[in-house]
Amino acid sequence: MAKITAAEVNKLRKATGAGMMDCKKALVEAEGDFDQAIEILRKKGQKVAAKRADRESSEGAAIAKVNDDNTQGIVISLNCETDFVAKNDTFVKLATDLADLALGYDNKEDFLAASFGGMTVAEKLTEQTGVIGEKIEIGSFEKLNASFVGSYIHAGNKIATLVGLSANVDGAAEAAKDVAMQAAAMNPVALDEEGVDQSIIDKEIEIAKDQLREEGKPEEMLDKIAQGKLKRFFKDNTLVNQAFIKDSKQSVAQYVKSVDSSLEVTGFSRVALG
Repeated sequence: MAKITAAEVNKLRKATGAGMMDCKKALVEAEGDFDQAIEILRKKGQKVAAKRADRESSEGAAIAKVNDDNTQGIVISLNCETDFVAKNDTFVKLATDLADLALGYDNKEDFLAASFGGMTVAEKLTEQTGVIGEKIEIGSFEKLNASFVGSYIHAGNKIATLVGLSANVDGAAEAAKDVAMQAAAMNPVALDEEGVDQSIIDKEIEIAKDQLREEGKPEEMLDKIAQGKLKRFFKDNTLVNQAFIKDSKQSVAQYVKSVDSSLEVTGFSRVALG
């Protein structure tokens, strides 16, 4: 049997994140072969992943990243099963490193196939499932392109947002961050009225009509009153029409125009966990 040194165990632990005992067992089984030991740990991860495939992974870390010239952003979530794992510094660092890599890819499939530390992202997730003992996966993957992109990550990494603006003007960075914070706090369903899914509109109209019937309003008045309630829904639930959280006397759209008269919000992405 090959003699396994503490330095070798530590090297494998740093490479994989696995526990000291797991690393030592893998090295013993591999008779000191470092690459073979990594493969053994990876296979362990595959077994754990298979056992936990049907588990819910609603906790994790949501991370938003923007490129150097602020024209492109990515927001991803690295999902796990428990809040305990989600708060672990090593887990958050992995999520952050993966988000940095994700900036270079346009879709989740290509990202999962990308190279990360000598293996694919998908293989890394499987490996970490074995290391941590929980289902680990990429939940959300959302890309945003705009003339200026800003981001915000809420404390605890439970919510991450991106906001796109129509131009890179003086004050764009602060405005984008403010609106990204708005999107995190107020959870809009769409950018504006045109972005609201028709099924949501139909549902809101039906809810309004049901409420009006319970109040005894005449049937012939329901459509007109329901449309008024729908306008209120748009005001409360679409980003540019919401009251700006830092100054409720103006809408988000009005706030952005106060920075520059031609400036508009062109898009946003929001990812939330837990």
